[in-house]
Amino acid sequence: MTIGFFDSGIGGLSVLAESLQRLPAKDYLYMADTLHVPYGTKSKDEVRAYILETVGVMMREGIDALVVACNTATSIAVAELRELYSLPIVGMEPAVKPAVEMNRATGKRILVFATPLTLQLPKYYALVSRVDDQGIVDSLPLPELVVYCEALQFDKQIMGAYFRDKLSRYDLNDYGIVVLGCTHYPFYKDILREILPPHIQIVDGNAGTVRRLSALLNRYGIPEGGGSAKVRFMCSGGDPAYIDKMQTALAYIRETDIQREEMLRS
Repeated sequence: MTIGFFDSGIGGLSVLAESLQRLPAKDYLYMADTLHVPYGTKSKDEVRAYILETVGVMMREGIDALVVACNTATSIAVAELRELYSLPIVGMEPAVKPAVEMNRATGKRILVFATPLTLQLPKYYALVSRVDDQGIVDSLPLPELVVYCEALQFDKQIMGAYFRDKLSRYDLNDYGIVVLGCTHYPFYKDILREILPPHIQIVDGNAGTVRRLSALLNRYGIPEGGGSAKVRFMCSGGDPAYIDKMQTALAYIRETDIQREEMLRS
């Protein structure tokens, strides 16, 4: 039983880490389209072609379910992928709906971090229009953040300065939630917690995505077991150094998740 995870780069590893924790009795194939990362600054037509080609490679490798672990890729191609393939396919969208529900009674605003392409797509506009009946959602494009993440740039001083600059025009007292609308962005949760006022919650769609995956596997009658949390990495560029990078990034995000949980328990 192999679950495929697809992203343009290492961002989807933040979702894979969640799945390894919640669904450890599965095996995983993680595929990064390294020839074309980042997606967020490219055109919709370009990205659609890249997605279809790369997911086709994953299907030939033999997967039993697919997680499109990228908000941009989901918006552009998940409907077409479901038409092409009969296996369970889970997509992602920025966690605007749960954020609005969490924030409804506070009188605070919500700030969504996302890639420029995600924010330009009709699906994002439709999502916000559907759930934001109070007009409390603002959006902030962070195109450089994927590039930083792909370079494994997690230095607190460098990234802290980046976030402070991007947030300088916002009065953070007005906000109650920051939504991380790209799967690369949860790599910076801990840095953001040090920068944002303590009253601001940080929300991403990773846990909800894995819950949907689990429910869909049950609906398709796919058994609980069938694997041992083995992860195989592939990338469209075939670069062994990038395989090493993915292994390093997965270890990093899993370690920071463990440390965060230990802090919350203490």
